[in-house]
Amino acid sequence: MLLLMPSTQAQAQLLPNATSEESQEQPAPEWPEDSLGRRTPRGTVYGFINAVAKRNYSRASRYLHLDPGLQNSQEGARVAQVLQRLLDRRGDIMPYAWISNDTTGRVDDNLPPGIDRVGTVTVDGETITLLVEETRGPDGGPIWLFASETVDRIAAITETDNLLLVDRFLPSFLKERLWGGVPIGHWLVMVVLLVAAYLLAWGITSLFLYLIRLLWRRAATEPTAGIIKAFAVPIRIYLTVWLFVFSSQEVGISIIVRQRFSEITIIIGLLALLLLLWRLTEFISGFTERRLTLRNHISGVSAVLFLRRVAKIAIVFFGIIAILGTFGVDVTAGLAALGIGGIALALGAQKTVENFVGSVTLIADQPIRVGDFCKIGDTVGTVEQIGMRSTRIRTLDRTIVTIPNGELSSTKIENYAHRDRFRFFTVFGLRYETTPDQMRYLLVEMRAILYAHPKVDPDPARIRFIELGSASLNLEVFAYIHAKDFNQFMEIREDLLLRMMDVVEASGTGFAFPSQTLYLARDKGLSKEKTNHAEETVRKWREEGEMQIPNFDASRINELKGSIPYPPQGSAQQDNTK
Repeated sequence: MLLLMPSTQAQAQLLPNATSEESQEQPAPEWPEDSLGRRTPRGTVYGFINAVAKRNYSRASRYLHLDPGLQNSQEGARVAQVLQRLLDRRGDIMPYAWISNDTTGRVDDNLPPGIDRVGTVTVDGETITLLVEETRGPDGGPIWLFASETVDRIAAITETDNLLLVDRFLPSFLKERLWGGVPIGHWLVMVVLLVAAYLLAWGITSLFLYLIRLLWRRAATEPTAGIIKAFAVPIRIYLTVWLFVFSSQEVGISIIVRQRFSEITIIIGLLALLLLLWRLTEFISGFTERRLTLRNHISGVSAVLFLRRVAKIAIVFFGIIAILGTFGVDVTAGLAALGIGGIALALGAQKTVENFVGSVTLIADQPIRVGDFCKIGDTVGTVEQIGMRSTRIRTLDRTIVTIPNGELSSTKIENYAHRDRFRFFTVFGLRYETTPDQMRYLLVEMRAILYAHPKVDPDPARIRFIELGSASLNLEVFAYIHAKDFNQFMEIREDLLLRMMDVVEASGTGFAFPSQTLYLARDKGLSKEKTNHAEETVRKWREEGEMQIPNFDASRINELKGSIPYPPQGSAQQDNTK
């Protein structure tokens, strides 16, 4: 039987996966509560401060890593009292929120495992780092104590009877009466230091602001003045906190009192930072809002107001999380829940978020503005409103088309409102009976109209004989017209077309009819007199070398510039311009 029964070790070797799974399923060991609360570094520091506040130095010694023989002796109590005196005299302990409340301590402080830093003391100009280390209690659970290295250095100090600076000036009745284990005079001095720190911080910041305005001219103008004003109060509060903490250490306020105020000072510092972010948000949004209002950019103002509300909500949210963390509240689970809820909300409001991002894009890039005439996809019309969710277009049929901003930001937009010039383009089809000299006459005279007209940009301005069409000889006219809006462009184009019709009439030719059209009429034929006149004019141009084909001379163009009266002779508008 013994040969047939494998050993326990052999079974474990044969079933390694089962053994590892069983070990992974085992819950973390749970130890009973330590009566002194020393399971974590924070509990050790908190327990030590409470013990010395009650002047129970024998109990305080149990938070020190002493030799077993000194644990309950007078020497252990003396070391605890020396540590308190050193902390009172310019010593420092980290705020409780910064000290780990885990049984394993901190793992991100670049110290060996099982060792945490909790403060410092100064002896004869030398700074001693206060460390706590993990030990094991009788039940095998972790017990954190002030490290033996720290305790040994403190135990070697014997002279700690020098009076603190605050005790030298306090009357005896303020030192004899205790409150919370500390002379009541220390509490009164803390109030005086707080008031003095604020007054000094107010004076320093006021002087600094005065010098900035005196030496820097730009400091009195926006937006620099607004930014400086936003920084003034938060910096004053933060400077007050720093002066208060520094002065309380220098005068020797008891570590018991200072530790009570440590979390309050951190919260005030956080509030100063939150106030700075709040004031910057107020100023930047207000300044941007005023600029957009002056430009009549109503949609931009709406976006700025929305973003300001979002920023303020975010500031309040993160401020609450930071303050709860200062009090030691574990906000990790809450943040995880909010993260999951945020993802679910984002998925449910995907289109809303898409439209909002599209609105921000439209406001930032400004491809269109209210009042612009544009073409968006297949929609042509005037922009009437750009909202946070959609944009409204008034079409040529006087209907309203609403386009979501998310779709609009990814659609091709053709904006007619911001063009600097209007294109004038047309093709004249002339009769096939038109002679070459008549064509030359038309080319010269029509180009002269373009060069002479004050509303036509001469570069480029061209008229070309482009083709022999199926039913006509085609002239292509291309130029750019300077006009303030589309209505004025229509007026100028009308004037040019009428003048060019006059030139065609004067040349003796005419416009061709489409070859597909069959018409019966008494054709008067071409004017022999006008044809002879056009040909005679071209002959003179040839003889004198003045034919402006294929291009006009620059000197001739300068002579023609602005020589055509516009509006034309006899126009009511021309009479109004006199």
